Amino acid sequence: MDQETKEQSAGQNGTTPDFAVVTPAQGEVVGATPASEVPCPTCPGGAASMPVSHVYVIGRVKALVPRLSVEKEFAQATGRAETAGQTDQEAFYKVLSKPENRYLAREVCWVLTIQGLETYLLTPRDPSDFDRLVQAIRPQPSPLDLDVVIGTRGPIAPPELCNGLMVPIVVFDQIYSFDRDALIKAIPRPEKTTAKQFEAAAGEVLDRILHMTDNAGATDDHRAPNYLATRYTGIYAKAAEEFARDFSLTGVDVLPSPLSGTRKIVDVIFSYTNRNTDFTEKFFVRVDVTEKFPFLVTKMSPYYDR
Repeated sequence: MDQETKEQSAGQNGTTPDFAVVTPAQGEVVGATPASEVPCPTCPGGAASMPVSHVYVIGRVKALVPRLSVEKEFAQATGRAETAGQTDQEAFYKVLSKPENRYLAREVCWVLTIQGLETYLLTPRDPSDFDRLVQAIRPQPSPLDLDVVIGTRGPIAPPELCNGLMVPIVVFDQIYSFDRDALIKAIPRPEKTTAKQFEAAAGEVLDRILHMTDNAGATDDHRAPNYLATRYTGIYAKAAEEFARDFSLTGVDVLPSPLSGTRKIVDVIFSYTNRNTDFTEKFFVRVDVTEKFPFLVTKMSPYYDR
């Protein structure tokens, strides 16, 4: 069996029994352009292309009105809607979600913020996915809201596109939204762990990944942990187990895997240190990040420094 076949087999064996924490329906994933190029939304006719840079990022989607004319048009649409008793955000959401106002969804700027910083401008590969953007802003947003964006990073937006906001454009293929508490409650809890203990352990791991330095989800070092945070429950079960043994989570590191060859595979290493003896144990998960959608190669297992 050659190396690539082994890796593909390992990926299949590693993912079959595992439970996806946040999993979009199969029919929701739209078609993508070839992996060798990404369209340039700011180029005339979209004909130009640039090298691919995939994104798997966790943040929050918000909508900005970029121009005065759009603001005035939005005000007229709001005046035609029944918004008495609603907050400004509820009225904004109601107007955008109406089918007859879908043209406004194409006029506003869709921004992904990470830890409060405006990081990407979002544009759907399939125009029907403006519905996903509208749903992501929510009528009653919460600080605990999270949005996962999977797509391809393009060029920096020109200043005229969104009122001077110059950040990279991401052409997305998938967005799915949830809140932090709902994600944690959806994770299967180990039998010997109380609900309170497990939720605290899972929250610690999730927050550690979300607050990794410069985690913009555009590098392999960040795409792999972000994928694990939303799709692999094993990292949370291990955290609960180690906390019960009086170990602290002291590090999350990503290194190239020895299995990397024709495919790009990384090891995501979780370090736990005993609070009394300072002894450190390490466990790792192997993730294939070759293409747009990462996937699990091997489950959580002990890691030994080489």
